[in-house]
Amino acid sequence: VAESSISREVTTPPPESARGTARMLGTVARLVLVGGAAALVPGQRSPVTGSSRLGATVAEVPTTRAPKFTEVCGETGITLSRFMIEATVANPHLAELESIFSSIQTAGKTISNLVRRSTLTGLTGYLESGNINVQGEEQKKLDVITNDVLKNALKFTGRMGVLASEEEDAPVEVDDDAQDRYQHEILVERTAGAYVAVFDPLDGSSNVDAGIPTGTIFGIFEDSSAECEVLPDGSLVDDCLGKTLQPGANLVAAGYILYSSATFLCFSLGAGTHMFTYDEHIGEFVLTDPDVKIPARGKIYSMNEANHLEWDAPLQQWMEAVQTGTGTTGTKYSSRYIGSMVGDVHRTLLYGGLFGYPADKKNVCGKLRLLYEAAPMSFLVEQAGGVSSTGRDRILDIEPTNVHQRVPVVLGSKDDVQDLLALYATTDRATDIYQG
Repeated sequence: VAESSISREVTTPPPESARGTARMLGTVARLVLVGGAAALVPGQRSPVTGSSRLGATVAEVPTTRAPKFTEVCGETGITLSRFMIEATVANPHLAELESIFSSIQTAGKTISNLVRRSTLTGLTGYLESGNINVQGEEQKKLDVITNDVLKNALKFTGRMGVLASEEEDAPVEVDDDAQDRYQHEILVERTAGAYVAVFDPLDGSSNVDAGIPTGTIFGIFEDSSAECEVLPDGSLVDDCLGKTLQPGANLVAAGYILYSSATFLCFSLGAGTHMFTYDEHIGEFVLTDPDVKIPARGKIYSMNEANHLEWDAPLQQWMEAVQTGTGTTGTKYSSRYIGSMVGDVHRTLLYGGLFGYPADKKNVCGKLRLLYEAAPMSFLVEQAGGVSSTGRDRILDIEPTNVHQRVPVVLGSKDDVQDLLALYATTDRATDIYQG
């Protein structure tokens, strides 16, 4: 019997006044956002109520505590199922997340199998119909299938009864043909639910045919209102869909699943970042890296250098310094770029350094979507002790104005990112490519 390095403070549940609208175990997600690439990830809100300098509304929630394991089975280790049971014992206000994570891990196992066997089963390549998603991107076969897997995993909890599409004036029933246009859908439960979920079902799907790592990104927000009301005429109340447009600081959970040499699940409930590896022999995700801490400084940068002449001057300056060894440390950095955000961020969390998808003259807002890519990943990195920014502003402070809003992103080791931010601080914001 060995003791895990994860610790938990045993406390009594927070009073009802502190928990606000804490719900009974078994109530599950109310909203599921499904964009061209949607996202679902665990995160954490700020412990105080107020607004950031960017105008983001931050809600009050109880402090989240990591679980403690005094006994570990030598054959199975600490499985995700056990981790979530202990986490909800330590944090009663997170009890509803246990069933949601059960659905997420089931979807992750299924997608892992689909990706690994895609060449054998004919799931590589683009749809013959030439479908274009809401992002203007041509869809691959696995884009559609993996989206359905995640969507159904949440829908089959029995709490998702209505689809409200960005392209429709009124919501439709789940079994309506409109669900085929999945890239536009937002699932809304008629009854009082607890959470809003956003996800990118297969990040880096263009790499599947070449056997390059891909992943799923997810984020979970709490909805403090009582119910998403469907009016008699079939329309939604004005602010219903707007409840999805929350800043990353409001995340209660966020994570990713990486499909690579093994299948990894990395997430945070707001009390550290934890990595699990899928053990195919027992069919469970097993805790392998508890409380991950990104190194304060690394020796790797990960960006598409083909665009470097189109970047902001401070970023070009930083890049030249780490390439020539004339930066803060006097050390030359190595370049590692997969082109799949999940794979690049996974490596950055473990080895340190800096990952970036900056704005350039062609993509003035960058290419990563704030709500279901940048915010969830930034939450994970900050929970691991890193920093995430646009170059000027903290990603988690930005309040989305639309579901598919894009932002430039630089994230990673604290010292590396701070070196870059210091260069941005010497220039006028008006000279930046991104003016968000």
